[in-house]
Amino acid sequence: MIEWIKTNLATIIICVILAVIVAAIIVNLIKKKKNNECSCGCGGCPMNGSCRKNKPEQK
Repeated sequence: MIEWIKTNLATIIICVILAVIVAAIIVNLIKKKKNNECSCGCGGCPMNGSCRKNKPEQK
């Protein structure tokens, strides 16, 4: 078992780093969704008035 970990250590580290990055992106998207924020910028969005309810429009 230890020998397998030693031979695949680089792959394991890369997979852990990628999992952390994906988790951070998902957490960020969930926070934005809870705060009624768009991730694309609301300037030309047809839903501009409905997705940012209690916040002033961005100019």
